[in-house]
Amino acid sequence: MRFILIDRVLSLTPGSVIVTAKSLSLAEEYLADHFPTFPVLPGVLLLEGLVESATWLVRRSTDFAHSMVLLKQAGNVKYKSFLAPGSRIEYTVTAKALEADASSFSGYGEADGERIVEARFALRHFNLADRDPVMAMVDKNVIESMRQRWRLLSNE
Repeated sequence: MRFILIDRVLSLTPGSVIVTAKSLSLAEEYLADHFPTFPVLPGVLLLEGLVESATWLVRRSTDFAHSMVLLKQAGNVKYKSFLAPGSRIEYTVTAKALEADASSFSGYGEADGERIVEARFALRHFNLADRDPVMAMVDKNVIESMRQRWRLLSNE
């Protein structure tokens, strides 16, 4: 299952900061198990919302140069509250360093003026063809798919 944890890009300063939003619906199937009588967005998915926001910052800042933008490391992750269905979380992610093949960030998520999650983390970015030239077409297809999704998220 692929999670898409960003509904909208609210603002972006390339190479610097991105602000995104996610509205949590009771219809999201993972909430049936987490937890049946007290549904909340799992903590790991709160962190994934920060990571997904940062991947958009990398993609847009580098003009979609890499097909793969993946979590390399997460630290100082703090969960401060729960996010229940019907809530909206806004993620703010700031780039600390944005280099050719890696980047580092700090970020937080807030709902109704309350900080829900915060973390520092690093991403790595690369193309599959860097290791296997046969994968160049896969890179091209992934990048085009990400460009299309970006247009939907950002209204660009």
